[in-house]
Amino acid sequence: MKINRIELFHVAMPLIYPWRTAYGEDAEIHSVLCRMDSGSVSAWGESAPLAAPCYSPEWGGGIYRTAEQWLAPKLLGQNIDSGHQLQQHLAVFKGNPFAKAVLDNTWWSLASAVQGKPLHELLGAERDSIHVGADFGVMDSIDDLLESIDAASGEQFKRIKLKFRPGWDEEMLAKVRDSFPNDVFHIDCNSGYRIVDKEMFKRLDQYGLAMIEQPLNNDDLVDHATLQQYIDTPVCLDESIASVHLAEQALALNACEYVNIKPGRVGGITIAKTIHDLCQQAGIPCWVGGMLESATGGALCTALACLPNFTYAADIFPSDRYYQQDLSDNPLELSTDATGHPQIATYSEIPAPNMQRLQQWTIQSTVLQ
Repeated sequence: MKINRIELFHVAMPLIYPWRTAYGEDAEIHSVLCRMDSGSVSAWGESAPLAAPCYSPEWGGGIYRTAEQWLAPKLLGQNIDSGHQLQQHLAVFKGNPFAKAVLDNTWWSLASAVQGKPLHELLGAERDSIHVGADFGVMDSIDDLLESIDAASGEQFKRIKLKFRPGWDEEMLAKVRDSFPNDVFHIDCNSGYRIVDKEMFKRLDQYGLAMIEQPLNNDDLVDHATLQQYIDTPVCLDESIASVHLAEQALALNACEYVNIKPGRVGGITIAKTIHDLCQQAGIPCWVGGMLESATGGALCTALACLPNFTYAADIFPSDRYYQQDLSDNPLELSTDATGHPQIATYSEIPAPNMQRLQQWTIQSTVLQ
């Protein structure tokens, strides 16, 4: 499959309300979309690292420049027949997984279009829809949070994720659990704590959480292993798993009992599937996390999440949860399964953005051909 043309767009997608976490808040989601052509066939992909280098060292403007100046030129004019072959072309460049994911994700979308085969089938999945969870960031008040959780509980989401940070932590969780004793909850700390906080995490065992996601710093695999030995609640690693090598180290250290796999964070769908397979062999269940992508990126994540070791409800959101209007005319939408649990179905092809909205929200763009 020869890559004839690559077009890149750095966009800022306005949120309905700010997304608040342990590292700050975002009023809009900075993302890079890519259109890739092979002959007469074109397809779209996306990678959304956010506006500032807070979730990871990468950021929207940075991955745009990296892809434009270094990565995309390596692929242009090349015949690339697999995701691993694409990754080999980019291997000379250290790190930069979100930037590499822009191109890797789009290549998979293009391969799906060229072969006329839905992406989840191309990846080897046998199901075509996935359960999703409800997520709530730091809100203006605990009463607001409880009201939102009540609505999600009524909609029968299989699990509810709560952002957890200093000042919005134990007191918040105690009130939530007191109000909702039977719902499945987990907390996401976004690297907001350190191993000196292990006694606090030990106290959280009483709340019956499904997991504690990324409690410690992203480069603290050893400390995560120490914490997992000290507490009963499963630790889930997110930011710490930025490559296959780090996944291998985490598994060797018994640093977690779950892994959240985000295609952008690890370098694209190719690497995400490799980590999925590695965890499956080790008996560590996974789930797919999201970065509040548009429907283009969300559809890519949905296809990935159909693989068999993604057993925990995904962080993939219907478009109207965070956006007044999605970048695409084919937004992500919730349906329900036979038992009433919310789910999202795969697409026959990855949705393209609406070109008028893309132009409106684009900060910078380029064409390589």
